[in-house]
Amino acid sequence: MASAISYILFLSIFSSAFALGKAQPRQSNISLDTSLRPTANPTSWQSPNGRFAFGFYPEGTGFSIGIWLVASPENSTVIWTADRDEPPVTKDAVLKLTNEGLKLLLQHSEGRLISNLSTGNDASSASMLDSGNFVICDSNFNVIWETFDNPTDTIMAGQVLLAGSELVSSLSGTNHSSGNFHLIMQKDGNLVLYPVASPDTPGDAYWASGTNGDGSLSLYLDDKGWLYLHLGNVTSNLTSGYRYGTPLVYRATLGVDGIFRLYSHDLELNTQQVLKEFPEVTDPCEVQGTCGLNSYCTSANGQVVCMCLPGFDYLDTNRTSSGCRRNITTAAGCYLGNDNMTYMSTLESVIWMVDPYGAPLSVTSKEDCGEECLKDCNCDAALFSDNTCRKLVFPLRYGKTDDSTTTFIKLVNISAGGTPVSSQAESPAAAPVTTIRRKFSAKILTVSAAIIACIISSLAALIFFFHRYRAGRYRRLWRNKEPALVDEIAPRPFSYHELREATDGFKEEIGKGAFGTVFKGTLHCGQRILAVKKLEKVVDEGEREFRTEMRTIGRTHHKNLVRLLGFCDEGTNRLLVYEYMSNGSLADLIFKADGHPGWDERVRIVLDIARGIHYLHEECETRIIHCDIKPQNILMDDNWTAKISDFGLAKLLMPSETRTFTGIRGTRGYLAPEWHKNVAITVKADVYSFGIVLLEIVCCRKNMELKAEEDAIILLDWVHNCFMDGELEKLVPDEVDMTELNRLVKVGLWCTQSEPGSRPSMKNVVTMLETNVDISLPHPPGFSS
Repeated sequence: MASAISYILFLSIFSSAFALGKAQPRQSNISLDTSLRPTANPTSWQSPNGRFAFGFYPEGTGFSIGIWLVASPENSTVIWTADRDEPPVTKDAVLKLTNEGLKLLLQHSEGRLISNLSTGNDASSASMLDSGNFVICDSNFNVIWETFDNPTDTIMAGQVLLAGSELVSSLSGTNHSSGNFHLIMQKDGNLVLYPVASPDTPGDAYWASGTNGDGSLSLYLDDKGWLYLHLGNVTSNLTSGYRYGTPLVYRATLGVDGIFRLYSHDLELNTQQVLKEFPEVTDPCEVQGTCGLNSYCTSANGQVVCMCLPGFDYLDTNRTSSGCRRNITTAAGCYLGNDNMTYMSTLESVIWMVDPYGAPLSVTSKEDCGEECLKDCNCDAALFSDNTCRKLVFPLRYGKTDDSTTTFIKLVNISAGGTPVSSQAESPAAAPVTTIRRKFSAKILTVSAAIIACIISSLAALIFFFHRYRAGRYRRLWRNKEPALVDEIAPRPFSYHELREATDGFKEEIGKGAFGTVFKGTLHCGQRILAVKKLEKVVDEGEREFRTEMRTIGRTHHKNLVRLLGFCDEGTNRLLVYEYMSNGSLADLIFKADGHPGWDERVRIVLDIARGIHYLHEECETRIIHCDIKPQNILMDDNWTAKISDFGLAKLLMPSETRTFTGIRGTRGYLAPEWHKNVAITVKADVYSFGIVLLEIVCCRKNMELKAEEDAIILLDWVHNCFMDGELEKLVPDEVDMTELNRLVKVGLWCTQSEPGSRPSMKNVVTMLETNVDISLPHPPGFSS
């Protein structure tokens, strides 16, 4: 332990730019009683070089506390999270440095410490160091707590992962709670990757350093990019050094996919690079534990799909990687004498990394293997390959595709006494499934069916009255909740009765669009204002499909998206509950006759919209094509921040009820040309619509003005002509920055190219709007390359 700490101090002296910081605890001192809040400056404490920040960052529907590497204002990487498995806190939280350490103060609770001081000394100050380490010191400036000793999924240059310690992956790119994989620095000297949901035996490991037996090694990352295991005079290199003149920041992170990666960050160029991966795999399904128990992994173009066994359903339809469970159960026992109780289901081309419970059997056919398992009370499943049969018991783990193997699954026949598990989403089938059944007894089936019918009839009345009681109690509970709690649970289901009361019988209409009518409503005696949208002419989806879609939309969280708070899918009623946007739509703002926003405000709104669409296309968990970007669907909040509404709803609209053309989603004037060509629609359709909206914002006029001069009726053509003639001043109703106007017009013209492939991605659009990069001359409208 002492030698490891000495080596860390040696590394800190070697490179002052990335010093560990124990030698300089007085830098960026934070004194006692200093506090942070999620929405009031300061929201974080920065390191002296500005590369790292400690404080609140947005996560889910609230805020988490952590440390992030600041590459740019719009690009940061979380490297440490406090209390990562606690739910995000609300905007009313306070983080305070006290003599007990860092204390998180929450409304209606006593608060909690997020740092456990290692000594009996009181805290006196704290520092966010240039190395990415946050330290708390006593009155003598001795470090008594530091984040480097408590890593989550990342180690930074100068940090050490001691023997017996581990890194745990995050759940997703936007959820930093504990995920599915961990990297353990074992005390036997072996650095090993395991799935979290495993006993961590050698058979569960999907990568290891192979250094077991070398003593209690520790994992080091130095400021040249060397990643190695070390103890005394024993060193085992995992990588080489990577620095060649350019100052870089290095980190090693266990990714959500279970891959341990070494990264370099060039903060001057705002770029990052993956230098090494452990393990190096071409198929993500090679990572054991990518899919949970009783499910198997398939992949296409690097995208993972987890599939359930026949007779199994997902534990969580929103997280299909969490595994599967039986959809039919029965009482325990052996049914060898009952020909109709069990049967075998066959799954082709899937293998499981699990040991058989008995010696392998030699058989002559696949069917024989299935029969051997069927007549064995202990057998749940069997693998057939090369005329060999291996019997297995549940749960099965680490399943993946394999052309040479057949899996047999023993299932319970529902008509013979099996009981369905409460409804889950059905698993898609990736391989042909057939069944090998025994001969059924008609008499037993008839008796069983009669018994089941009696039981169901008796339970139906109980369930009906119980449901009515629970529904009434549920409504009463929600009515009594504090308004702030609504923010913590979103989207949540509402009853139609609740929303009818909240809107006073859908009395005050505040908007109408392609998907339905929007009404103003209130909850909690008027303390919470809502916008309730009654969907009209929607596809007749089942309850489960509609709820799945709503939860997909509800998981999106971005400051430039209107937030979905809840929904109703009661009977034929489909309603959505949104946050209320007090300042109307962008159309109201830029098309009004008595004035328009100033130039700086218009530029900011353009960037707000671009960031929102970029999030939908590339950053949210389920990527979304909006299909109807227009000023009427851009709403303005209390602070005049632009937010996109109606995203993710296009596929709910019935094809025969679209706004303008049968089979077309969207609004005339904003439709990309490919909508009329009967070709596949991509995110580039939204880019085209955004380009039209951008030009409307710049010029403060609609895309078609019949009262304008003949050459200015079509906005896109007029803008291009003015651009080519060097007469951009004709476009704007006020004095503006001509350099910035030229840049915005170029972006708009590139976005509205007739060929989708010629349009930039929204990521590139945001870059062009935020920076002074050179933008080439756009092609004229209608040009085809």
